[in-house]
Amino acid sequence: MTDQIVFLNAPGDVAQFRIEDQYPDPPGTGEIKIRHHAIGTNFLDVYHRKGIYPLPSYPAVIGAEAAGVVEATGPDVTDFKPGDRVAYAGPPVGAYCSTRNIAAERVVRLPETVSAKPAASSLLKGMTAYLLLKKIHDVGDGSTVLIHAAAGGLGSILVRWAKSLNATVIGTVSTSQKAALAKSYGADHLIVGREADIEGHVKQFTSGIGVDVAYDGIGGEMLIKSIRSVRPFGKAVTIGQAAGPIPPVPVEELRPGKSLSHPSIMAWCADIGRYREAAHAAIRAMETGIVSEIGGEYRLADVANAHEEMEAGRSAGSILLIP
Repeated sequence: MTDQIVFLNAPGDVAQFRIEDQYPDPPGTGEIKIRHHAIGTNFLDVYHRKGIYPLPSYPAVIGAEAAGVVEATGPDVTDFKPGDRVAYAGPPVGAYCSTRNIAAERVVRLPETVSAKPAASSLLKGMTAYLLLKKIHDVGDGSTVLIHAAAGGLGSILVRWAKSLNATVIGTVSTSQKAALAKSYGADHLIVGREADIEGHVKQFTSGIGVDVAYDGIGGEMLIKSIRSVRPFGKAVTIGQAAGPIPPVPVEELRPGKSLSHPSIMAWCADIGRYREAAHAAIRAMETGIVSEIGGEYRLADVANAHEEMEAGRSAGSILLIP
């Protein structure tokens, strides 16, 4: 079968994708060539496609994580050899293709207990969870956290990881079916429905106090609800805008002493040391079962359908592209 690559012609809808045959060059100095077995998708890809997070130039290849096998190594590469099972995540984007040449320092070896599909569905999200739960706010025994979209790709990892840290988890989901999934991941309390009284339920579950930290990837009007669900001197963390742009937040909403954080896993991973720290933490978590469930698989050529499914929010878990 001919190798393929997906180009994004310009920012816009899925009609901007273009599938072409791929004729990759051999890896350069310090690079390895990876034969992708599975490519992870993230809402970051949607933001790149739409131009919410602009790319330097077009046409462009998006995609921030994948897993597969080393097919060839370039000069000066000593840490990898053909046949090694590997994965990568973070910048630079460019994973929507059958094979990819990438700097060896951006690649991590997979243990025998972690196969390509869970690695591709979970590495970037696991790295994000590590950033959120240990760096942005140090969640631990006795912490109470609010996690939106608790049955989704990132949400399911956040729930499982927070529970492994002995935190109490309050999750929000859109349907009763997703509530059952989030419960199976370990969520202690669930708030069901897009129009639910988030603040009221949180106060009920926390005896009127509020959560220590709220993780909000929904955006839109949800961020204000998240901030109001946080206890005094707690933290709200905005990590996405799946429901639309975030309106201005009046500083008065942060009284008394609340803080608001807007971290970026891509910015965090621009530093190689921080990247490898987060990647190895994510892989250790995968070995203990902290993974994102796979909600769907699409051929690489069906990337438009995968994006439409991701944006619709129908699937619980992560969507994979299979070359």
